[in-house]
Amino acid sequence: MPFTSNCLEGKVILITGGLGAIGRVVVSRLLAHGARVAVNDVVPEKSAEAAMQEAGWPQDRCRYVRADITQASEAQAAVAKAREYFGRLNIVLCHAGMAHSCPIVDYPESEWERIMAVNLKSAFLVAQAAARAMIEQGVKGKIVFTSSWVQDTPWPDITPYNVTKSGMKMLMRGMARELAAKGIRVNSIAPGIVAVGMAKRQWDTEPDYRRRAEKAIPLGFMQPPESVADAFLFLCSDASDYMTGTTLLVDGGCSLYPMD
Repeated sequence: MPFTSNCLEGKVILITGGLGAIGRVVVSRLLAHGARVAVNDVVPEKSAEAAMQEAGWPQDRCRYVRADITQASEAQAAVAKAREYFGRLNIVLCHAGMAHSCPIVDYPESEWERIMAVNLKSAFLVAQAAARAMIEQGVKGKIVFTSSWVQDTPWPDITPYNVTKSGMKMLMRGMARELAAKGIRVNSIAPGIVAVGMAKRQWDTEPDYRRRAEKAIPLGFMQPPESVADAFLFLCSDASDYMTGTTLLVDGGCSLYPMD
């Protein structure tokens, strides 16, 4: 491990979308390094408890927060619940997101509205609520967004997803500029083509996608989710305290050049 096992000791972290494929790996990494973690998602309480128990997450340092963070009241409630559980909030990870593959000429309006709400609106609402809580507590905290290498490099058939991540980049930079005077650092992580979820399904089942993706990854293999978790570990740790307004690219080189 590049960091000591207790490097996050004393830090309270709220992560949205924490029960997704990447989110679970991130939560496990944070807990392994001493953090207390409030895990937000939309799955029912019993399902969440079963997943958390199966993952072996310690109950005294990990609590579930069910909330639909596309709604302002529920985003605010999620932040409040994390503070209630652990007494304060040091870091928020705006990680919740979705992807939908479809040519732009066929992309339904309803799916456009949904992806904008899940990926971008929810990130704004949670980050805003967290910033207010940090200012109220006098905490010089951190806000971290999960962006993507496609924030700057268009990838076919997911143009609305690209738009959400590009918008998130400016949201991050704007918040970093405004909140710096309060000591709150705001950054984002931009992974590449991660070997879980929709990308992995397409890699396994769509030969055309796989040929294009293989060409787009200079390192030559899909990104392990553990590499994303390590990036979060760095940005949550004191090692990143002098960073704000920055996108940490961890993408295997995907963003080096446009492929098509």
